[in-house]
Amino acid sequence: PDHVWKFLTEADKLALWFHRGAADLVEGGDYVLETNSPGKEGEPLLTGKVLEAKKPERLVHTFTHEWLKGVETTCVWTLEAAKGGTILTLVHSGWEKAEDPFAQGASHDAGWDEHFVRLRRVMS
Repeated sequence: PDHVWKFLTEADKLALWFHRGAADLVEGGDYVLETNSPGKEGEPLLTGKVLEAKKPERLVHTFTHEWLKGVETTCVWTLEAAKGGTILTLVHSGWEKAEDPFAQGASHDAGWDEHFVRLRRVMS
């Protein structure tokens, strides 16, 4: 869990599988993750507030971007030690507040699948 935690909270490690943070994620702090789209690198993409950071077990933060049109969703990350590694669980909720809840949830689910493939690659 300590190793995985770094990839969820440290700006440079987030950049390896998701999006670079303007700074590390810390409890009580706002965060900005930057786009990695060609020609737009460094522009703000995702924003939120870290509601809880209980290292290395649980991270809770809000999550929004322009396609959510101001709707804040919530990500709850749980890390559990397991023989030979870490079980990482993400529950991303709050879609009922979005304009098209099912489409937003499905789109983000597909996006998380792609990001998790990269996360597994960079951590091994």
